[in-house]
Amino acid sequence: MSVGEMLAATVPMARTLKLEFQETSRDKAVVALPDQSDYHNHVGGPHAGAMFTLAESASGAIVLAAFGDQLSRAVPLAVSAEIHYKKLAMGPVTATATLGRPAAEVVAELDAGGRPEFPVAIEIRRADGAVTGEMTVVWTLRPNG
Repeated sequence: MSVGEMLAATVPMARTLKLEFQETSRDKAVVALPDQSDYHNHVGGPHAGAMFTLAESASGAIVLAAFGDQLSRAVPLAVSAEIHYKKLAMGPVTATATLGRPAAEVVAELDAGGRPEFPVAIEIRRADGAVTGEMTVVWTLRPNG
């Protein structure tokens, strides 16, 4: 089962919004939010909360792809999130997430007994390619025990 398939199967909000996990690798996660009138805002585009969930889900997908092999000794947790809405989003939107620190550096900090924090940057785009939002989620790997 891929990271995207696992998230779609186990995260209720991902299922509710019908998020489509298009790519989940250690380098990039791409998640799409289809255009659904049930999740529109007052101007007919995706609601800000739906776009937040889309972007946060993309960040979680790359974290699991990059650090899934560490789950026996650490739990990934979101520490904080900041989002900026740049342009009106209409129709389907796609979030692309990238790690802000090399995964090897994060694991080395964990190996040294630390609780590493690392940012994940996410861009939300309309179908025409325009960036409608940018989000940063800071994650940590909390050691078990």
